[in-house]
Amino acid sequence: MEIFRAPRVTLIARPEFVEPEHLRVQWRGEASSGERSTAEYLENIKKQGHGSVLEHAVYVLLIEGISRSCSHELVRHRAGFGYSQLSQRYVDESHAAFVMPPAIVGDGTLEAEWQAEVADAQAAYVRAVEALMQRYEWVTDKVHRRKMSREAARSVLPNATEVKIVVSGNARAWRTMLELRTGEGAELEIRRMAIACLRVLQREAPALFSDFEVYVADDRQESARVAYHKV
Repeated sequence: MEIFRAPRVTLIARPEFVEPEHLRVQWRGEASSGERSTAEYLENIKKQGHGSVLEHAVYVLLIEGISRSCSHELVRHRAGFGYSQLSQRYVDESHAAFVMPPAIVGDGTLEAEWQAEVADAQAAYVRAVEALMQRYEWVTDKVHRRKMSREAARSVLPNATEVKIVVSGNARAWRTMLELRTGEGAELEIRRMAIACLRVLQREAPALFSDFEVYVADDRQESARVAYHKV
């Protein structure tokens, strides 16, 4: 049984600027394709709060190692985002991974008890699928029979079950989500995920996300502050 103690975030798509043949662009300074301009210009855009300009640059991240409870919080961010998540109706979870809550990590007793509980839940899932496959033996379509069995058996799986989700978002939407979810008031797991997303985006498009600063909060977990709010 695989246990995640931290998320894994991978950039899988970035914007590319295609220069119109009839409208040549005179570049000033170095910039990534998504930024399409100098850091100085984008710094002024952020300072003035002209966030609509940032909506043209879309970045797609593959996020792994987060729990279903975390993904439920993430998908509440609707404007400027698109999501594709693996379905438990179609994916066999008998070898599912689980995500240990940050509050438990590091305490040997709590970790051992938590791992025993999720192992029991996974075993219950396996038993339920096997029993339901027998119950629905009369269903000749095996694919449909497995779907019927898994969609019922998944009810015993905990919120800690790991999910993989592809998230596309424009730079303005990413900034809004990051400002909300990297703050000290955010739930610990989604804060941890948001910090991981921030680091990937800062490497890819530093001028768009340079005003975010990561620090260790009073609860000993990483958090971030941003210079330009609600851009």
